[in-house]
Amino acid sequence: MDESRPLPDARAVRTAPAPARAERRPTPESRSASRPRPWLALTGAAFALLQLALVVPGTGLGWDETVYASQVARDLPAAFFSAPRARGITYLIAPVAALTPDATALRIALAVLSGAGLWAALRVWRPLLPTRVLALGGALFATLWITLYYGPQVMPNLWSAYGALAATGCFLRAVQDRGDRRALVGLPLAVAVVALMRPPDAAWLVLVPATAALVVPRWRRPALVPLMAGGLLLGAADWLVEAYAHYGGLLARLHRAAEIQGGIGWHLAVGAQLRSLDGRGLCRPCDVPWTHPVTAVWWFALPPLTAAGVLAARRARRTATAVLPVAVAAATAVPYLFLLDYAAPRFLLPAYALLALSVADGLCRLVAPEGQLRPRPAALLAVALAVHLVVQLAVLTGNTARNRHMRRDFTAAADALHALGVRPPCVLSGDHAVQLAYYAGCASRQTAGPDVGTTPEQLVAEAARRPVALLVPPAAAPPALARGWRPAPLPDVASFRGYRVYLPPATTAR
Repeated sequence: MDESRPLPDARAVRTAPAPARAERRPTPESRSASRPRPWLALTGAAFALLQLALVVPGTGLGWDETVYASQVARDLPAAFFSAPRARGITYLIAPVAALTPDATALRIALAVLSGAGLWAALRVWRPLLPTRVLALGGALFATLWITLYYGPQVMPNLWSAYGALAATGCFLRAVQDRGDRRALVGLPLAVAVVALMRPPDAAWLVLVPATAALVVPRWRRPALVPLMAGGLLLGAADWLVEAYAHYGGLLARLHRAAEIQGGIGWHLAVGAQLRSLDGRGLCRPCDVPWTHPVTAVWWFALPPLTAAGVLAARRARRTATAVLPVAVAAATAVPYLFLLDYAAPRFLLPAYALLALSVADGLCRLVAPEGQLRPRPAALLAVALAVHLVVQLAVLTGNTARNRHMRRDFTAAADALHALGVRPPCVLSGDHAVQLAYYAGCASRQTAGPDVGTTPEQLVAEAARRPVALLVPPAAAPPALARGWRPAPLPDVASFRGYRVYLPPATTAR
């Protein structure tokens, strides 16, 4: 041992810094980068604010909405609830409707809830896709005129879309990480939401993931099938109970629902869906000319953009995050593209929600591959999205304007009925009776058609106990039950131009 070499100071050894440990100490920048960014919450909040600004003010409840809302609205008789309908949306609005039947109050509540719903559905996908893809996909979906228009409406389709998006994400998480307990809980709950809103949608939704869980090697997890089946049964439980309580069983209800929808069978409704994109809430029969093809440009762009998204996901080694949503979207769209002889753009909202993620994935790779922004593609994309947004907002503006006119018309007609002595508790029958009854505070009773709930004899007997009014459209003769009743005109507004209301002799203006 060389004694001339000094020994190290023990205190210096103990107090010497540890370079390796110091390098691992997080900086403020790294801590900020590791925090989850609020882009998804901002997407949901922006969606809600757009609805509150563009759709909610001054709009009223349409025919389907009055049927759903009347089931739980305070001081209003429930309208006839036909076989195809499910009560999920009525449960969602029940807390507000129990306080007030006012359309604006219901719209505000649903706008806020739909913003939260978009955030929740997108958040399911955070372990699967980059936040920028989710935020862009949510924005693309939320700025469709269909999504904005139906967000605050008392209609079930958007909520079915949220459930389909969340269920697909939960399934992928469950097959990729068997220890993901949140996915195992979320999967049946998401399916239950869809079944609660629209039971047939839930059946088409689970078809693809259930098959994948049984036959696709990388996704094989048979235990997920009973989870999805349980969620479907849980959500559809009241619909099934109602089928046996009021329709003579499940098959009888399905048969009656098919009759009301014009029959379920091979009907190519692709063209009808295209024509409905110009702002038609319902295209039935859809024999109208296609006058605004520009409103369907984005629809034709969906297939190539979706294919680009699948390719982007494949290059990022997460093909499943694109392939499964596309397959589920196709399955949920099948009945509305090929089995019904009419179209409503809201029917395809679940498919649009799922495809939006793949489209966003492809667009993100186009403008920023490997995280590096490409200025020229980014600029072209910004211009294309701006034009797309202008078209969507133009259609939305036209729809909301028509709705506001409709609300004024129905309010004026309700005031006219009150002036004629038709006040609660009252009964309306005939054309537009279901919707007008909500505005007037009356019950609606039809003697014919899919909403038949009484007979002519019962309606005449009802007139002896409370005010009854029969609405007759222009150029139509009054039915035999109104023989001897006195006619009165309704206000000269667009929705009721030429209409007459027939009142029994006992009804007097007051």
